[in-house]
Formats: sequence, C-alpha cells, structure tokens
Amino acid sequence: MKLAMIGLGKMGGNMAARLLRHKIQVVGFDFNTEFVSKLVQNEGMTAATSVQDAVSKLEGQKIVWLMLPAGEITEKQIKDLIPMLNKGDIIVDGGNSNYKHSQRRGAMLAEHGLGFIDCGTSGGVWGLDNGYCLMYGGEKQYADVITPIAKALTHADRGWAHVGPVGSGHFTKMIHNGIEYGMMQAFAEGLDLIKGKEEFNLDLAQITELWRHGSVVRSWLLDLTAEALKDDQNLEAIAPYVADSGEGRWTVVEAVEQGIAAPVLTVALQARFRSQDSKGYSYKLLSLMRNAFGGHAVKSK
Repeated sequence: MKLAMIGLGKMGGNMAARLLRHKIQVVGFDFNTEFVSKLVQNEGMTAATSVQDAVSKLEGQKIVWLMLPAGEITEKQIKDLIPMLNKGDIIVDGGNSNYKHSQRRGAMLAEHGLGFIDCGTSGGVWGLDNGYCLMYGGEKQYADVITPIAKALTHADRGWAHVGPVGSGHFTKMIHNGIEYGMMQAFAEGLDLIKGKEEFNLDLAQITELWRHGSVVRSWLLDLTAEALKDDQNLEAIAPYVADSGEGRWTVVEAVEQGIAAPVLTVALQARFRSQDSKGYSYKLLSLMRNAFGGHAVKSK
C-alpha cells in the first residue's frame, strides 16, 4: 500500500516513519528539506519535491494524508489538491481542524467525486514507538480503504475506529482534547497543594510514582508527570505560561451551543488564559478595589 504524506513535522514525520516500518510505502513532502532527507536516509521514504510531485508518484486510488496546521494552510492545500486528483481518490486531514470546517470540506470534495476522511490523531511525540490513537469520520467506502494505514499507525487490533460521518472524527478529537485540559488542570492543582504543604516536606516524585500503581487516578498523564518530577520538582527553568490549542476553545463553544454544562473543561481553559496574561491587569484591579473598600495595602512593583 502507498500514500503521500504532506507535512513531516513532529507528528507527520513520526507517522511516516511508523508507516514505513510497517511496510506501508510513503511518498513525503515538506518545505523543510531536512525533515525529508532524514526520513529518506533513516526510514527509506520516497522524497517528493512538491505536493504535485508527491501525488504524481502514486498509482491507482490515490491517498493523500495531510498533517498540516489547522486553518488557512489546510484549507488552501485541500483546494489545491482537487485538480491533481481523480474521482475516488481520498484526502485525509490528520491535523486538528475544526469539525465544522471538515464537514464543509467533505461536502465540497464530494461534489468533485473525491473522498474525505477527517482523522483525529492522538499520541503526540510518543506515537512512533507506542502507537497512535486514531478516530476518524467519513463515508464507509473510504474509511475501509484506509484501514491498513490505521492498523499500522496504532496497535492493529485496537486504538483506531471509524466513528461516524465526515466531521465526527475531528469532533471526537476536539472533545478528547477538552477532557485532556481538565485532567491536566486537576493534576496540576492537586500537586500544587501538595507542594504548598511545607510542614510535611512531601516528595512529589515519590507520591506521583506511588499513584501510578493501583490508584484510581493512574494514567499516561500521571506517568509522564512522575517521570518529569524525578529530575526536577521546583521547575525553575519553566515559565508559568500554558498555551492553548484551538480544540480546547472549540470544546467550550460546543458546550455553549448545546447548552450542556461543562464547568471543568471551561475552567481548565480559562486557567490557561490566565497564565497567558503577562500584564495581569485584572489582578491590579482587584488590588485597587481591596484598597478602596478595605484600606488594604497595594503592593507596588
């Protein structure tokens, strides 16, 4: 089996490598030629000089897998691919696109007789060795075609699923990421409380390692946290800034649109916003108000 992989960054590059190790042929393209060269030398990937060149190197029913940033870049690439492909060919968007955009793109491609699969991809930089989790949407006839690819990227008998129609894959991944926000926030707050109890002088590395075995909160997130805390519990080299992906925001918007309460997911997102506020203007206002009604001292810089 053969496909073109467009976008060979951290996720796309590792996915291409895993496919090649499982005997799936990959024609790869990325504007960063270093990424391409490394995969050619280390994994035996076939290099392409452009997207069109990558497509031209495919035979039969062509499969083009995109691992590109969500938004305009993915939108433009999908539109550019239309004249390069034939009826029955398949475009897979494996990036973190908004599911509503995926629904629209699927309808647009269907008008040209092209298949579209929106694939939510989880596993991060560990997916190469551990396998990914794939949740994808699309028509069954196209979903069936990519089954061998899904098996190669995951654990063959698990970790992948055709979850529903076009849009459902990215929708499922969006909710997945919202849940991830909440889990991460809970761990962060709990461990912050443990660290703050100075009279007990608790060892966070010991406790997180303890929780990994038999505890109801054991998880991969806890595994990663425990491993990191073995080396450094003070985290002095890390800035207190947490970025947020579009999917966390989209999950909260979805909750509003459905009228379903999702306070944990919402607060977790808001906590990230707070970490990104370098000016801290609202905190200044709080200090001002405390001084105004209670005469509390205002701490100056």
